[in-house]
Formats: sequence, structure tokens, C-alpha cells
Amino acid sequence: MSVKKALISVSDKTGLIPFARRLAAAGVEIISTGGTASLLKEAGVPVIGISEVTGFPEILDGRVKTLHPNIHSGLLAVRDNEAHQKQLKELKIETIDLVVVNLYPFKETIAKPDVTFEEAIENIDIGGPTMLRSAAKNHAFVSVVVDAADYETVASEIEANQDTTLETRRKLAAKVFRHTAAYDALISRYLSEQVGELLPESFTVTYEKAQDLRYGENPHQRAAFYREPLAGTASIAYAEQLHGKELSYNNINDADAALAIVREFTEPAVVAIKHSNPCGVGIGATIREAYQKAYEADAVSIFGGIVAANRTIDRDTALAMKEIFLEIILAPDFTEEALAVLTEKKNLRLLRIPTLNEASVKANHFRVAPVAGGALVQDYDLKQLDDAEARVVTDRKPTAEEMEQLKFAWKVVKHVKSNAILLAKDNMTVGVGAGQMNRVGSAKIAIEQAKDLAKGSVLASDAFFPMSDTVEAAAAAGITAIIQPGGSVRDQESIDACNRFGIAMIFTGTRHFKH
Repeated sequence: MSVKKALISVSDKTGLIPFARRLAAAGVEIISTGGTASLLKEAGVPVIGISEVTGFPEILDGRVKTLHPNIHSGLLAVRDNEAHQKQLKELKIETIDLVVVNLYPFKETIAKPDVTFEEAIENIDIGGPTMLRSAAKNHAFVSVVVDAADYETVASEIEANQDTTLETRRKLAAKVFRHTAAYDALISRYLSEQVGELLPESFTVTYEKAQDLRYGENPHQRAAFYREPLAGTASIAYAEQLHGKELSYNNINDADAALAIVREFTEPAVVAIKHSNPCGVGIGATIREAYQKAYEADAVSIFGGIVAANRTIDRDTALAMKEIFLEIILAPDFTEEALAVLTEKKNLRLLRIPTLNEASVKANHFRVAPVAGGALVQDYDLKQLDDAEARVVTDRKPTAEEMEQLKFAWKVVKHVKSNAILLAKDNMTVGVGAGQMNRVGSAKIAIEQAKDLAKGSVLASDAFFPMSDTVEAAAAAGITAIIQPGGSVRDQESIDACNRFGIAMIFTGTRHFKH
């Protein structure tokens, strides 16, 4: 076995010329098409035109050039099958030992904001995937390259042994099928969205590896970080790390939670996260004031936490942040003075996301949660409080100040693990009860955390009250207003309790469970 003939047809021509020259120097004949053939000829690499092999011209604006028996027979013929070899000889078809193909840039095309449907369709590759699949299927005898990162390995093995190893061919074939699967997944998703099939009979998603991770949630678990193609750039997947050690699995998970909350706000806001739950959220006239509120919300839990801000971090804010141990700080940017302060802490990760305040979850994108043997797929919870839907159900209406605090609390509570109770006061969280098996348990945790600050605060609940015990606990703590979805068969019991205690209560009509 030896590589005598190669077919090269690529859209991305990165690194192609040096690779092709090495093949030619090793005695490999090169067949090529269209623009690839022209480029190779200009570089002085000997090339056989595809039409010389097929005996047929490239037609239909290049749509048909490699879809021909002379090509696919040369790729698919089993080299040690006598019947196959006899047929090739009778038909005067020569085998092709190496295929180098990458595909029309469909992802890059549909990523353009002004792309037309016709342009997207024209960038669906047909001949390329067909050649890749043919060669990969016959990888026992044929080498197939879809990634320029593999040029060095393939060229070196051919130079040394006139062929690649079977192990290399198997790895290359596996990569091809991963590549074509991802390519087809993007096409099927795009077309499904165009016709409004958002949750079709089969749901195929693809992700691109961003990095390997040292370990998962725990040291004994393997992990890697993948990002979704064409997802919004205001996400941890597209953050630029300016300083600090490598991100871990838990860092990324918590950073994503922090971003989800801070994006709720247009005013300067800071969010502190611990184990995916907010331990402190504050808004203010400046980012320094917002950070101070987030810190004071829970000065204990913020230690070792992750902080996200929706404004540039300045020197004053950086000096305050430097005073405690933080794992990560995320922001749209950092001033040079702030960087000078924060980079003194060797392990502190600084992440810049310039588009942080832009919408990060595009329409028709979904959250996928694996379960054993399957996956759950749902829309992201992007619903905001609609003043037209919210209604006061108690005798007393919230004051203007209470209403502002209720709106603030409602933006945050939907990001707390259910059952979720959140107390807010003076544009900051003062108590968070998360993930308890009953709602009054979460309320007691939030009230205990708030201590004296519970008095005069407002309370937000991610779901309705099944009984009046949460209202009674709120009243005992001095809470003055409540916002919750409503919808319980025992709503009236909670309404009556609020009226007895003089608490204003709003029903939103929207539940925000988070599991």
C-alpha cells in the first residue's frame, strides 16, 4: 500500500500550498477542482484537472464536478477485493488514495446578519461531504483529511513510509464523520427554523470544543468545555481571559449563572455567585456602588465567589474587589488602572466580554439538559415582568419604592434554584433561600440571612404559595410587600393573611422554576 494519487478540493486554503508541495515531492499525483486547482497551479504544484479524470466538464456553476463514478469508484473500491479490482481495470478507473476536502462555509454564511435564504442554500456543500464519507468509509485503504491541523501528520507519514498508518486513518475517518454530522446538524437546524419547526421529530445539536478542562464538578470526573456555533457572543463561551489560571468546570458553570443575572439589568449592576446561586446582587448609580451593595448583601458568601458586572471596572472598584478573595471577575472591560490593581493577584481570573450587555440568547435557541438515556429541551426562560400582566391582589397597593424593589427582586429570583425566596431592600438582595424542599423553609433561610435588614424589605417567590405560612413568616420579619406568580387553589388564604398584616402583594401570572 502507498499513497499514489490524492484528490484535493478545499474552501479553506490555510496551509494548503506547503502541504501540497510535500505531497508532490513524495511522488503523489494531485487531482483538483476549480479554485483549488488554480491556486495549486499558480504555486507551481503539478495538478490534474478533475475533468481529465471524469471525462466530463464541471457544470451547473460547479454544483456537479466530483459526483461521478470515476471518482467514487476510485475511493470506494476495496483494494484486496479481486472483483472490485477487476471492475476498475475493465472500466479504466484508477484508485484515489488520499482525499483532502473541507466544505463550503455554511456556518460562516448564515452567521452574516444580512444573509439571504438563497445564499444560505447555495453554501450547502454536496460533493464535498459525499467524497469525505466515501473515503472515510473505505479508510482501511484511503486516507481522508478534513482539518488542516492534520496536514503535518499525514505528510510526515507519507514521507517516511509512503502511506499513513491504519491507526491514523481510523482517527481521520472518525473526525470526518464528526465533521459531516456537525455540518448537517447546522443545516437541518437552519432549515427547520426557516419553516418554524422548532421542536421537530428529531433534535440534533452540535457543539465545538473550546478547551479541555482539568476535571469536572469533582476531580474524578472528566470534562471539556464546548460552545454552540452561532450562539450570542455575550456568553462565557466567547469571553476573553485577560489574567489568571485556567478556568475549571465549576468556574464556567458559575460564571454562566452570573452572566444570566447581570444581563437582566440596564442600570449599573453587580452579581456575586456561589454554586450557581446568587449570594449578592446590587444596582447603583455607578459600578462601584453596585459592587458595594452586592458585597454587603452577603459579605461571607461572596468570599471565593464569582462576580459579574455590566459596566467597565474602574480603579476604585478594582481596589474594593482586591480586598477579598474572588475566583473570577467578568465585565465588558477593565481600565488599565483596574488591570494594574487586579493582576497583582496571581490566580484571579479576569474575563472580558465586550458584548455583555447585548442579548446573548438568540430566538429559537434552546437549553439542552442531558438525562440518563436522553435529553430535555426547552426554551430559555427569558420572560420579563409585564406590568400589564402583574396585578395587585391585596387591599394595600405597593408604594412606588416597594414597586421598584419588587421589580428588582423579581429579576433575580428566577435565577435562584427552586424553591426560591429572595428578599430585597435598597436595590440589593439581603436574603436568599434556595433549593429547599418546601417554600417556607427557603423563606426562613432568607429571613435568617437578612437579619435586621429583613424589616422593611420585599419578598419575591419563584412560584405560588401553597398555604399562608410563608406570608406569616414574612410578616413576623417585618417584610412589607410580596411578589409571586399566584395560581394556587389556596391563593385566597395568602391574600387574606397579607391583608391582616398590611402587606401588599402582587401576582405576576408567571412561574420561574429553576432546577
